Amino acid sequence: MTFVQKYLAWGAGVLALLIALVFALPGGKVRGFDASGFGNLPILEGGRIKPLDSLARNSLLVIHGSQGFRHEGRSIGPDEWILDLLFRPQVADTQRIFIINDTEVQSLIDDKGKKLGRDNYSFADLGPRLEEIQKQASTAQPIAPQKRTRFQSAIVNLFDRVYLYYKLRNTLQLAGSPGLGWEIQSLGTADANLRHQDLIQLAQFRILPPLAGENPDAWQSVGQALSAASKGGPLHPALPPLARLNAAYVTDDAAGFNAALAEMDGVVSTLKPGALAKASRELVFNRAQPFYVGLSIYFMAFLALCISWLWKPDLLRPTAYALLCAGAIVHTLGLAARIILQGRPPVTNLYSSAVFVGWGAVILGLIVERMYRKGFGTAVAAAAGFASLIVAQNLGTEGDTMEMMRAVLDSNFWLATHVVTITIGYAGTFLAGAIAIAYALRKHLATQVDVETDRALADMAYGIICFSLFFSFVGTVLGGIWADQSWGRFWGWDPKENGALLIVLWNAIILHARMAGYVRERGIMMMAIFGNIITACSWFGVNMLGVGLHSYGFMDQAFYALTAFIASQLVLMGICYAPARFWVEKPHGKA
Repeated sequence: MTFVQKYLAWGAGVLALLIALVFALPGGKVRGFDASGFGNLPILEGGRIKPLDSLARNSLLVIHGSQGFRHEGRSIGPDEWILDLLFRPQVADTQRIFIINDTEVQSLIDDKGKKLGRDNYSFADLGPRLEEIQKQASTAQPIAPQKRTRFQSAIVNLFDRVYLYYKLRNTLQLAGSPGLGWEIQSLGTADANLRHQDLIQLAQFRILPPLAGENPDAWQSVGQALSAASKGGPLHPALPPLARLNAAYVTDDAAGFNAALAEMDGVVSTLKPGALAKASRELVFNRAQPFYVGLSIYFMAFLALCISWLWKPDLLRPTAYALLCAGAIVHTLGLAARIILQGRPPVTNLYSSAVFVGWGAVILGLIVERMYRKGFGTAVAAAAGFASLIVAQNLGTEGDTMEMMRAVLDSNFWLATHVVTITIGYAGTFLAGAIAIAYALRKHLATQVDVETDRALADMAYGIICFSLFFSFVGTVLGGIWADQSWGRFWGWDPKENGALLIVLWNAIILHARMAGYVRERGIMMMAIFGNIITACSWFGVNMLGVGLHSYGFMDQAFYALTAFIASQLVLMGICYAPARFWVEKPHGKA
């Protein structure tokens, strides 16, 4: 490899990092309004302080399935959307952000059975059918999620999204009212208390920081502050600038809006020092989207490596490795940022476990590639990193991925020992399975037999399985100790515990089968692929399917995705077992 080739290869990695940095740059103003600054305002929601931008992104993900959408020929970001929803609901109500794919639900919504010819609806479209949607959802909600029909699941999902939208719409002011300034002027009137109670009940978040001398966690909603003021208490100092923000946005006064925002920042800084800085750090993390950028870089690395097998391997193979390193750096920085923002170890829920499993597989793949330098370490690491972050992206549509911990899990020590250790075991088992899949596909796609490469792949898989066995076993034992402290018993045959034990036993079986001579290269690889099934069932099956103490809730999508994954691995096991290039007709011998 020449100096120029090396320069070009690593230049690609540096370029990928520079592109990643661009995502973290501050966004521009929207029609002159500092929407990004508004998104930086700290709020209390879901038990933690976060920027309003995080609420907007998470809510839009839940309602729409993405963090932005197009309306009237232009892109609408989360900060502009939340501004419209809070202060100009008549505008937000026309934006078609509700995606409805179920034909029965569409028939329920369409006016008098007339098809609208689309699957995206606005709140205004749903308005005439809100009562029927609530009625159908109320009927379906008492039914266990795994026993609902497709229509029942779809209608409950739609109702949850509509209700979230409705609560946001009525958090800072009641939709249809003259605005927050009018509410302040109307304090003490006969019907004001009723409106205040509605604002209190519907508030999705609290935007007013605690007053001096109050409990540091005593954030207030607008309704609570108005109610306190109507009873003779002092007017919260953040209400006037918030009312001016409202009025300026409605009247399209960008200069007035930005001035009121600066005043609001000053009040927040006085009442809750450090809240703005904390919110700003999370805002940068949100804009950077490190895991989305990371999966994009992993995809480019995998693509470059695939091309290298056909064209210019001396240039493209190191380029792929450099891209993989760039992706790993972005991935690592994203993990570190989450740890700092949460004040927690890297794995706290299913979303973060997917991110961490991918990171572990990538780091192991980098090490394997440095040892063998055949490109397969890069290939499986890039594929594993990409796949795990895709899983994380789908899990992230459920809401805030940095939510407060369940009480039984609220232990940084055990999260940093048991959870991290056993998740590293997951990562290693999946990486061994990915190497086995590469072995199976190469066996049929390569035109020439390369015994040395086949042996190297088998050695890679065997070494990683040894690594995975150690971490899976230690993690399972640590989990038992945690269970003894939390529940008073070391082992209770909970499905999650059984799944962890199966991973340990399966990795041990693979190693013993090889040592005893029961399997050779192909047998080890088939067993490693089956390890993917066992690990996926332990990782997702019992967490998502409503079984045992470790269940996190049933999801139709997770069930179907898990079933499809298991089927794919069984097919790959069959491919691994089949004779090499079995579809090629072999020449007949002479008679």
